[in-house]
Amino acid sequence: MTVDALTGAVYPVIIEAVEKAIMPRFQTLTAGQIIDKGGNELVTVADREAELILAEGLAKILPEATIVGEEAASADPSLLDRLGDDLCWIIDPVDGTNNFAAGKGPFGVLVALSEGGETVAGWIYDPLTGRFCHALKDGGAFLMGEPLRAQTSGQSPPVAAISLVFMDPDRRAAMKAHIAPHYQLVDIPRCAAEQYPRIAMGINDLSIFERTLAWDHAAGVLFVNEAGGKVARPDGRPYRVDEAHLPGLIGAASPALFDELAGRLAAL
Repeated sequence: MTVDALTGAVYPVIIEAVEKAIMPRFQTLTAGQIIDKGGNELVTVADREAELILAEGLAKILPEATIVGEEAASADPSLLDRLGDDLCWIIDPVDGTNNFAAGKGPFGVLVALSEGGETVAGWIYDPLTGRFCHALKDGGAFLMGEPLRAQTSGQSPPVAAISLVFMDPDRRAAMKAHIAPHYQLVDIPRCAAEQYPRIAMGINDLSIFERTLAWDHAAGVLFVNEAGGKVARPDGRPYRVDEAHLPGLIGAASPALFDELAGRLAAL
């Protein structure tokens, strides 16, 4: 299957999940349809229903590929061992579930395809705005079907969004104190499907992520990198979905911004 055909096949599957499982539940969830998974994480009936639709549709596109969805992996953690398989679909049916459960945005759908632990294609969809992003390894990044090149915000100092939720309090305080003099610190939206486009579109210059789960980051990392930005481990190593248990990612609208922030963090 060509890359164009692949994207043409994936997009309708995402839309089906949005129309059948996600948007009908938006702002209509009852208390019994929101479950606390622990660790500051929620799941809703929309997450579970959407993941089933996505998994079924993606399996028809590439039957030979393993499927690892966030909710399936929550129920069966052994699925995480399959992230390094030859072909693997990676699904986050509702990224930003805490926002979704509260009846607000942003939230989105994330789908990625990996080969041997390396992401080769990714799709990011915002159901509230209809914004569709996708990226293909060595094939570029696209916003609403048009090629996208990453741009900085142009602000001085640069705008940095830091995900602090999963950091321990001491590290959180030390990091903020260390980098605050050099950047405009803004809140992160708790939605990777929103944060990665913000980096590529020049809204935020930088992001720091502590937790790097495959379904949260695979599509967005590829999208920003293919747009000409840089997302990698703080030491510069590339992100791999079969190493998603490791902490720490820096996302930047340009390689120069990445290098500057990575250097500052190395001094912590």
